Amino acid sequence: MKKQLAQVRAQIDALDQKVVRILNTRLKCAQRIGELKRGAKTRIYVAEREADVLRRVASANTGPLKPAALQAIYREIMSAAISLEKPLCVAYLGPEATNTHAAALRKFGSSVDYRPMATIADIFTAVEKGEADYGVVPVENSTEGSVRDSLDLFVETPLKIVAELHQEIEHTLLSREPLAKIKKVYSKDQALAQCRRWLQRHLPHAQLVDVDSTAYGVQIAAKEKGAAAIAPRLAGERYGVPVAATHIQDLKNNTSRFVFLGREASGSAGSGHDKTSLLVSLHHESGALLRALQPFNRRKLNLTRIESRPSKLKPWDYIFFLDVTGHYDDPAMQAALKELSRKCPLVKWLGSYPVAKR
Repeated sequence: MKKQLAQVRAQIDALDQKVVRILNTRLKCAQRIGELKRGAKTRIYVAEREADVLRRVASANTGPLKPAALQAIYREIMSAAISLEKPLCVAYLGPEATNTHAAALRKFGSSVDYRPMATIADIFTAVEKGEADYGVVPVENSTEGSVRDSLDLFVETPLKIVAELHQEIEHTLLSREPLAKIKKVYSKDQALAQCRRWLQRHLPHAQLVDVDSTAYGVQIAAKEKGAAAIAPRLAGERYGVPVAATHIQDLKNNTSRFVFLGREASGSAGSGHDKTSLLVSLHHESGALLRALQPFNRRKLNLTRIESRPSKLKPWDYIFFLDVTGHYDDPAMQAALKELSRKCPLVKWLGSYPVAKR
């Protein structure tokens, strides 16, 4: 047996040497791409190229490596490649170990620079001013619906959505106290809402306190007597607060959608599996919404989401957020948007980007 183990380990060692050589060759190619991009002053991060690479490596996988493991490996390879092309900074809702931070790491890997921001508005501002190359914000949750703070900021911003990501959210109660002694629970409003039934059942007398981020709630719980926080388990490890209860979200399949913001839109070629986000206002007249949707229906463009929000310009005035399958530059989409512009006072393109796997 020892002889057989030694033989197999020697084979692994030899393969590791080859893998390292191949990886370095790949990254040298990435460096050359970075030089070409900088010379042409084009985008370093290209979401449609990333989606294409992940699809191709997934189709080449014959196992036993699981698809999720292969994707995680390639995420770090591409992260290292991006850092060689140009150092990138990504703004997220901080402090460290929030769900937004986890989403940023999952998209960009560990080789880029990350900047925690105090609020969602600060993320938009940092990207607009060039203090960060990209930003990541939550826009909706499968349990509680839209994240209002994010949607409202799209009205004024010139930023574009360049990518999206769906992430399962597992909420953990973190506290130095037993349940019987917890008097306050700190977390982001969305996290508190996603755990509403559990909190009513197990902590009916505790005060629920909305704070700017889940991780900030953990920082408070680390210092305040009788306090707890709802946050990812990673936040408890990061700030030294023990786990009091796990899986406290009301629904098992609790998923959040995050979008990534940039100063430039994704490429015109698209990935072949794209989504377009729009912001639309309507005339105050009967049938206005129906007429606004007809250009998409006639061209068999599927609306995957429609959401209304107060415009904040005048009372009872609303704007609508639309997600439509297809790319902005597709002929059918262009025709639909041209027709829509004749029917609506405002049609704002928020970006086109590869559809994220659920």
